[in-house]
Amino acid sequence: MQEKNMLNWNKVRPTWDEYFMLQAEIAKLRSNCLTRQIGAVIVRDNRQIATGYNGTPPGILNCIDGGCKRCQERINGKLNSGDNLERCLCTHAEANAIMQCALFGNGSSTKGTTLYSTFAPCLECSKMCITVGIERIVVLHDYPEDGNILLQEANIKLDKLKREDILPWCKFI
Repeated sequence: MQEKNMLNWNKVRPTWDEYFMLQAEIAKLRSNCLTRQIGAVIVRDNRQIATGYNGTPPGILNCIDGGCKRCQERINGKLNSGDNLERCLCTHAEANAIMQCALFGNGSSTKGTTLYSTFAPCLECSKMCITVGIERIVVLHDYPEDGNILLQEANIKLDKLKREDILPWCKFI
């Protein structure tokens, strides 16, 4: 129980939601997007089946190296957040996690899963979540162009964690 004293916390270990959100936080460290780093994890029966982070597709110059002109323009103050999203070359973290399931042959296993994402999914990613049968989404932050209304209409449960709930665990990673 020495670890409990180190945490100065009433818990011995993180809840499942905290644990998988920490995994999403780790996934976002691989993001190569200039403007926003997002990580996602898909979970079935408390087992992680896929991860994703946002960035340019394989074989395309990384966003941080100038691969996405739209993100460059946003960083240079020529575009506002949310403007010209259709020009962005970065694939979203949620989409990457969903595609990982398809790429590695476990696409049908997304039915009834939970998606953990560091940001609420956009409208396009929300449509993907509905289509592949994700039934619950857990997020840390809101996203200005989210698909929350569509997710509610599809009866997908959307839960939001508080960042302070996972911060005590961050010093261990």
